[in-house]
Amino acid sequence: MWDTISRVWKIKELRNSLLFILLVVTIFRVAAHITVPGIDPAGLADFLNSNQFLGLLNVFSGGTLENFSVVALGVAPYITASIIVQLLGMIFPQVEDMQKEQQGREKLNRWTRYAAAPLALIQGYGILTLINQQGGLSGSFNLSGFALILGLVSMMAGTIFLMWLGELISERNVGNGISILILAGIIAGFPSFIQQVAATYTSAQLFDVVLFIILTVVTILAVVLINEGQRNIPVQYARGVRGGVSQKVSSHLPIRVSLGGMIPIIFAISIIVFPPLLAQFFLEAKTAFIASAAQWVITFFANQLYYGIIYFALVFVFTFFYASVVFKPDQAAENLQKQGGFIPGVRPGEQTQKYLEWMRNRIVLGGAAFLSTIAILPIIVQGVTGSPNLVVGGSSVIILVSVVIDMIKQTESQITMRNYEIG
Repeated sequence: MWDTISRVWKIKELRNSLLFILLVVTIFRVAAHITVPGIDPAGLADFLNSNQFLGLLNVFSGGTLENFSVVALGVAPYITASIIVQLLGMIFPQVEDMQKEQQGREKLNRWTRYAAAPLALIQGYGILTLINQQGGLSGSFNLSGFALILGLVSMMAGTIFLMWLGELISERNVGNGISILILAGIIAGFPSFIQQVAATYTSAQLFDVVLFIILTVVTILAVVLINEGQRNIPVQYARGVRGGVSQKVSSHLPIRVSLGGMIPIIFAISIIVFPPLLAQFFLEAKTAFIASAAQWVITFFANQLYYGIIYFALVFVFTFFYASVVFKPDQAAENLQKQGGFIPGVRPGEQTQKYLEWMRNRIVLGGAAFLSTIAILPIIVQGVTGSPNLVVGGSSVIILVSVVIDMIKQTESQITMRNYEIG
């Protein structure tokens, strides 16, 4: 490991890239402490902890929502826009064709950036309204006139600024910029988490702390294992005939266990928090039936058991759904046939398609069960320990592991490429 670090530091381009990332992350964390004009964020942290949607958004914004900074929305609108564009590829064949070409992907990326701005305005207004209704904002702020416009424009500008910083990082080819910014926010929250645990620690909590450490280590190892796990399906390609013997080249077709990564969790949390989020706006309705129905919805989803069961089921279903988007057996079978490839023991064409579909569903089943368990892990740990502080954030662990592994792979690729050029 130290030898790799030494080689990275000796390569000027890589060294400058890493220093640039450090500079960008520093700018991001400074911006995270610049509060939106007209807002006093006092007491907002407790409110975020009690709201599932805003709590998750705080993670994806890199902890900036907790300070209600100008970058409070983080890259969440950009992620939402990316998901919408991917779903459009399933609905419209023209968009699907664009996803296969370089120019088309560049055009879709521009669409994603354009869509992120109005989504930031809509999301910002919803959050401001919700927090203001629940008393999460103190001070003189009110949702009217110039104060509202100033707050929304500041938050939208912050999102666009982070998108720009993320793209600058991605251009350095040592990691995905958006993911690195999210990772920086998660890491920035570690000191306050440790301080909070230390402040409330008693000798009676020794077992809970040990259990928390063990679960954290096991979760990290399991995420690494699942994230890197894949099934290599053997494939052979015909390469002509030599000396009366058919020449074949052996290869493999990889199917990853975790095809969707964090996307199924994002889908699931967006749906499961929508009913209680919408119900918040009808608590003070003049019609008694609507007000009571809104209160029932909020109470139902506040029950950790019901919430956990629905959350688990949604993540499980969306994992299969997204796997069908990422890996299409009919296209894979068609490409193999065009390239003269075949799976030993399986006929090309329809039989190959059915085999790949069966194999994909079988592999994704394990990944879906794991990801669903990781999603509700905080609920399980909190139920066992009874402590709201000692909670293993499965989503945060997945982000942390995925980003670190991606950075290591891209850095090693850069080192290998430069060694090859020197050789």
